[in-house]
Amino acid sequence: MDLSLTESQQMLKATAAEFVKTEVPTHVVTELSRKNVGFVPELWRKAAGLGWAGMLTPPQYGGAGLGYTDTAVLFEELGRAPLVGPFFSSGVLAPLVILEAGTEEQKQSLLPPLARGERIATVAISDPAPSFGADSVLMTAARDGDAYVLNGTKLFVHDAAAADYLICAVRTEPEDPNDLTRGITLVVVETGAAGVSVRNLEGFMAAVGQVDLSGVRVPASAVLGTPGQGWPALQRAMQRALPVLCAYQVGGAQEVYEFTADYTKTRVVFGQPIGRFQRVQDHVVELVNNLDGARWTTYEALSKLDDHQPAAGNVHLAKAMASDGYYQACVNSLEVHAGVGTDRQHPLVPHVIMARTLYSYLGDPRYHKRLMADAVGL
Repeated sequence: MDLSLTESQQMLKATAAEFVKTEVPTHVVTELSRKNVGFVPELWRKAAGLGWAGMLTPPQYGGAGLGYTDTAVLFEELGRAPLVGPFFSSGVLAPLVILEAGTEEQKQSLLPPLARGERIATVAISDPAPSFGADSVLMTAARDGDAYVLNGTKLFVHDAAAADYLICAVRTEPEDPNDLTRGITLVVVETGAAGVSVRNLEGFMAAVGQVDLSGVRVPASAVLGTPGQGWPALQRAMQRALPVLCAYQVGGAQEVYEFTADYTKTRVVFGQPIGRFQRVQDHVVELVNNLDGARWTTYEALSKLDDHQPAAGNVHLAKAMASDGYYQACVNSLEVHAGVGTDRQHPLVPHVIMARTLYSYLGDPRYHKRLMADAVGL
């Protein structure tokens, strides 16, 4: 597999790298992390002005209509920061869900403002449940005339506080123990509607929130597509979105590797750089192995998506490898840096928090390994 970039991809990579260097240098990122700030409106507006809010959205809906690898090149650079904001939730996942589930009228209404960055959307899937998946969708939506009434709680909703509306997975039909995916409906909910409350959860790096809905009324027209058929559409959208998220994690792991390798050359103990010590070398080698595993599986999945090949197994493998790879890269780096790596002003700390924030987002490695095995018939 050829991982070399095209000329346009190299230009995009250079633009993104310069944006990160200028707008969010390391000291800014560590300060955002320390203050638990997950959204900077001015930063979002500047990025949206560059077209980054609608890269995968087709041109007929106001987007750039770029490929998955093109988008991943951008997200890998954003992950090196690691940059916070609704870049993935509103710029990738929500548009893909609307494209998969929405009617033509809904696409024409919802997608252009998202592509311009004028409005922000996120996807709320999991309720208070022990795992991710169809069985984690517990929120109910009862039909009341020409409307639905929603009650329940959505946990770990990324960029919830910044969002103008949520795409909520709810149950409009009784749960079927033989098929938990049946009866799940996707509903668009305005965050400013009566009965909606949002609060950020502490300890995350991406404005992860809890959303409580109490007696929230939405019109039947707020349902994306066909009632009860939301989960298959959500799965198709996630299969296309996940490799882009993986690229962000690859970028984070790459940055961690680079400043860790530099540290082994400049930190001197007993009269010599610590990079000469075998145990330090072992940690760096493990870090590289985790990075390479994440990178190769991610770009193989992206390549298959761009070539319109079956990619389900590759996507699930990439998510498992990228989540675990980023997490383990930070662990390896902490072993090398020791105490200095836990200082809140150190660039490693935001990556440690982000790696853990993204580890279980849209399914942890165990969840995706199971789906990978199903996809290849094991």
